[in-house]
Amino acid sequence: MPIVCDMSTAPETGPQRLAEYDRLFTTHLLGRERRGEGIRFRLRADAGVEAWVRDLAAREKACCAFLDSQIAAEGGQVLWDITTIDDDIARAILDEYYDLPDSAGAEADELERRLSAKGLQFIGTHPGGTATQTHRASS
Repeated sequence: MPIVCDMSTAPETGPQRLAEYDRLFTTHLLGRERRGEGIRFRLRADAGVEAWVRDLAAREKACCAFLDSQIAAEGGQVLWDITTIDDDIARAILDEYYDLPDSAGAEADELERRLSAKGLQFIGTHPGGTATQTHRASS
């Protein structure tokens, strides 16, 4: 499976998606943890948060097929577990997801540079918001 971010059919741009993560985490994040082969975000189960997370996870799956999500509501929290395939680049991208609560408010271009440097390929509109065919950092 290619480690690709394909936002060519996404309803928003990369910077808009990043801003959405920033809003979600700023408003609802209770904590995060590494769990086995994945990560978990714990969010307040305020009205609409579970549906928001499910929608966001579905949009992420559409552009980053190498990521999988499991979402559950439990004890006043929305638990969002994210895993990936057994691949060094995919695991490096999952590490960036773990850091999103700290970095989602940053410039989208900076996140794109970090992801690209770790080997993520971009197709369509990537986090910087510009159209591209395929972009991959040179090794």
